[in-house]
Amino acid sequence: MAPRHTPSVAPISPTTAILLIALYALLYFLPFYLSPKTRPSPTLSRDAPSVISARIRSVLTSCFLACLTTALLLTHFNLSASEILHLMGLYPLALTSTLKALFLTTLLFLGPLFEALIVDSGWREILRLDAWSELWSDPLTNRNLVAGPLTEEVLFRTASIPLMLLSGAGIRTTVFFSPVIFGLAHFHHFYEFRLSYPRVPILAALLRSVFQLGFTTVFGAYATFVYVRTGSLLAVCVVHAFCNAMGLPRLWGKVQRTGDHDMRRGGEDETWVVWTVAYYVLLVGGAAAFWKSIWVLTESENALVPALVFGRHI
Repeated sequence: MAPRHTPSVAPISPTTAILLIALYALLYFLPFYLSPKTRPSPTLSRDAPSVISARIRSVLTSCFLACLTTALLLTHFNLSASEILHLMGLYPLALTSTLKALFLTTLLFLGPLFEALIVDSGWREILRLDAWSELWSDPLTNRNLVAGPLTEEVLFRTASIPLMLLSGAGIRTTVFFSPVIFGLAHFHHFYEFRLSYPRVPILAALLRSVFQLGFTTVFGAYATFVYVRTGSLLAVCVVHAFCNAMGLPRLWGKVQRTGDHDMRRGGEDETWVVWTVAYYVLLVGGAAAFWKSIWVLTESENALVPALVFGRHI
């Protein structure tokens, strides 16, 4: 049984779809190294405001070209305009599905949220209006929380997943294999890291990039799962931005307030014991709740693949 939009004979093969996604990935990051405005060097970091601005313009162009290519290809599947928009996650917006997907993702970060909001009193920053303005005024924050999630999800979900589904690649391949390309697209950071930190041993830099490849591939699989289950670009963009904001959860060590003055008169405030226990209980409990709720909280009438078919092949 095939996804609901699949015609009897697919105009493109799974191999062609995968090659197109790889081409999209190259189109995304290769231009970074073709222009002196976007190319990093020992004296110009990828985090420089001018580089960030130029790269955002570059990836917006790449995303437009990739989406246009996919949309034109989808017209050969005898699909209506609304079906094409649906497959590309653009319509309907699926606001309810977006909120459910965000809530599901926060379950994985109950421990880090506790540390950030309660232990470090981050809730105070949330109430400050000027803190929210940083989202738009700081180039690095804008790249990490807005431009990055938006353009990566447009390229690797909106422009890519419809091709995989309609080529007959299968749901398992779509969810677990196509994100490998998403992970590999981040591997060029190895070169940039070596430029910025030339004294770091090459093996350590390589291991860092391999680790990044691993967790970006895992996240790509999760984002693809959410995308196929909700049919919403908005949902995966919000989830991606949230994960970027949180970073990787702490998996070991004691939990203490950042910049705290708990070390007094040669003694240590024992509050950290309570905080640490609470953190790891929330971390493990949240992960268990995430696993238990993943199907329920991603269920949507807007799904790109019927639940019955999806469940059989995952």
